[in-house]
Amino acid sequence: MTATAPGREQEWVRDYALLALRIDRRLTRSTGGTVLIYRGPGAWRRRVDEEEPPPAGRLADDADRLLDRLPFGPPRAAYLAAQVRALRAVARRLDGHDTPLPEYARQCLGIDTGWLPESVFEEAHDRLAAALPATAGPLARRLHAWQAHHTLPPGRTDRLPGLVERAAAETRARTDAAIVPLPAGEQVGCELVADAHYLAAGHHHGGLRSTIFINAGLPFNLADLLNVVAHEGHPGHIAESLLKERHLVEGQGRTDQQVRFMLAPSFVLSEGLGLHAQDIVFPGDQAQEWLADNVFAEYGIEPDGSDLAEIHRARNALWGAWANAALLAAEGRPDAEVSAYLSRWALLGEDETAPALAGVAAPGMSLYIFGYFHGWRILRSWLQAPDRHRRVRRLLTEQLLPADLEAETAAAAR
Repeated sequence: MTATAPGREQEWVRDYALLALRIDRRLTRSTGGTVLIYRGPGAWRRRVDEEEPPPAGRLADDADRLLDRLPFGPPRAAYLAAQVRALRAVARRLDGHDTPLPEYARQCLGIDTGWLPESVFEEAHDRLAAALPATAGPLARRLHAWQAHHTLPPGRTDRLPGLVERAAAETRARTDAAIVPLPAGEQVGCELVADAHYLAAGHHHGGLRSTIFINAGLPFNLADLLNVVAHEGHPGHIAESLLKERHLVEGQGRTDQQVRFMLAPSFVLSEGLGLHAQDIVFPGDQAQEWLADNVFAEYGIEPDGSDLAEIHRARNALWGAWANAALLAAEGRPDAEVSAYLSRWALLGEDETAPALAGVAAPGMSLYIFGYFHGWRILRSWLQAPDRHRRVRRLLTEQLLPADLEAETAAAAR
């Protein structure tokens, strides 16, 4: 008996999910961290947890078979093929293929990640110099002084959940009013975590419940409050997860959306959206005004003449220095050289370079880092359009690839 077309599609999605779960299991065992957001059937996860892990080479072959029998039409087929190519590249790496990092990034993320000229960072430094308070001293020292001026005072960490939830309510309301309708009753809480490898993370639990996790072990810059919350919440990661679940999984039956491999092209756009999120819902100096009215006065933070929006834009460009540092680390350059590069161009302090060095050299994270700068770069051009808010809605509700946006930007320029 021949399977129906819907049956073939369901079988393909099952095999796709099993492949992603198997690769994530191997990565988790070798690196200690998951690179998969999985909300599919629990029986599939249990099956993978209970089986003998297949050899990595067989997983690469399984990816080839998935590519050979894609049962979908465009553009869905192109999107899913890109995700499977990312899985295949990781399986081949696990099987011992020593693919150079730029080619590995191209296979996984669908972007070109060549060396970025330092002129990109010099321009960002110039913008930072103009946006920071007009004080004497090296730029890095001025940036760190600005951060210290806005840091939540010691002993007040217990206030962070309330601050984050207040900011989340504001960013959510603005997203709902200007970008896309959001479901009533959504709840976004905040939890403090210790010893995490991140500053903040947004997680959608399903339904109407989400949490923004904040690393209580790191100093928190209150000038970054809306930037962090918009990135992790609305219109960033939580909004994307919530809306794609409703629009794609529930609305269109696209259950493949429940399998989100993080070393894949879709996350380049997710991180790009996160870095643009504050600007999207707080255009101009609105973020600075909201913080002055709702946060700074409460903590005795006096105005210092800085331009918060421009500081955040300049710092976004400096993610490119992290990308270059990842290339240096992949070439086997000495730790001291990579650290010096991050200090010089990313303006990191001595206490920041060691964890940054671990990140740019870590398997998986060294690849993911490219998504920040290149996602920000791709969206910066694509969002410069009269229908900016419609484009943000597309990012939140459609399955898109970096190549899709670059093609649209190129077509508009012709």
